[in-house]
Amino acid sequence: MDMLTGAEIAQAGLSDWRKLAQGLHARYLVDDFGAGVRFITAVGAAGDSFGHHPSVSMGSGYVDLKLVSPDAVYRDDAGIEHVVEWVTQADVDVARTISYQAADQGLVADPAAVSVIELGLDATNSAAVAPVWAVLLTGNAEAQGHGSPSDEIRDATGRVPNLWFGDADVEATSTQRFHVEIYVPAETAERRIAAAIAAGGSILDDSGAPSLTAIADPEGNTGVICIA
Repeated sequence: MDMLTGAEIAQAGLSDWRKLAQGLHARYLVDDFGAGVRFITAVGAAGDSFGHHPSVSMGSGYVDLKLVSPDAVYRDDAGIEHVVEWVTQADVDVARTISYQAADQGLVADPAAVSVIELGLDATNSAAVAPVWAVLLTGNAEAQGHGSPSDEIRDATGRVPNLWFGDADVEATSTQRFHVEIYVPAETAERRIAAAIAAGGSILDDSGAPSLTAIADPEGNTGVICIA
């Protein structure tokens, strides 16, 4: 099934959900453990009806859900098809059904609370370094390029954050090559950036804003607030 564009996902009108990184994410608030279990049971039934299920995690007072298709089709500029992890119509359909289930149970979504953490590593030759990081992070060499046409490291079980590779600037004076990517909903990005600045951070680069804003801590370590 073809991957959806950002505009197509937005047009779906999934008010409970946010597209962050590769997938759709939602958080629903629950009163107690039993309410969470009942909701997850309904989520499972919704997934069964489509043959497509979200990943689920539950904590005190909330249930977090992620929907992504492992077999989405991406066509590059040359028309070559790649199988990638991304949002497809199947994810949209399941997300909409889950929202109906949540409403039936009187649950409230908290879309501003969702976030995704990824790692970035600037490298001069990602093909050379990726195999090392694939086994270090996941213990599985096949994590390199999993669900991506690049060398990006993705653990199929979701145990560790994705690691993607940027191009290292060999002329740069900074020695930092690792940085943290924090994907947040668009409506929370400005507040998150302001809070980081109030805590002692500074804007290092906002040339890619609002999609990307690099924040430096007082010692120059970098994190990037991402909207996507």
